[in-house]
Amino acid sequence: MSLGSTARGTRAVWLCAALVLILAGLTAWIVAPLSPGVLMLQFAWTPRAFGEIVHVWPPEHLARYRAHLPVDCALLLAYAAFGHLLATRTRILFPLARPVRRFAPFMLPLAAAFDAAENAFHAWLTAMPRFDVPLVYLASTASSASKWALLFAFAAILLCALARGED
Repeated sequence: MSLGSTARGTRAVWLCAALVLILAGLTAWIVAPLSPGVLMLQFAWTPRAFGEIVHVWPPEHLARYRAHLPVDCALLLAYAAFGHLLATRTRILFPLARPVRRFAPFMLPLAAAFDAAENAFHAWLTAMPRFDVPLVYLASTASSASKWALLFAFAAILLCALARGED
């Protein structure tokens, strides 16, 4: 299956893919010592659930989590660009229905927007205890759930396109 229509277009896709892998690896390395892990924090719907995670972390782990947020912001920009470029500068999604191809370029940028919202919520919520704002915790988790849903949906349509191949 041909990935691209131009060498320049595919070069940008590959560069973004490499950047995503590097930043994802760096992010994973930064948050690896945290237990409970970051994924648990992303799905802490209530102030109590959120507090039960961050209060288990020693101060250096909370500082480590907060320090990872700028790297995670770079990662979300990289995967947003990758998804958009993959969907618009390659032919990889051509086996799919037109509505799917039209929505695909926006899936990872939209996931990145939800990720950015989640990061902003987490930066604010971890700066100091804030247990009197349950809707913020709900919004944070809804952002995370939306991000993950879009990431998995993009992966699913990519796998579907690869399975169908080019006609």
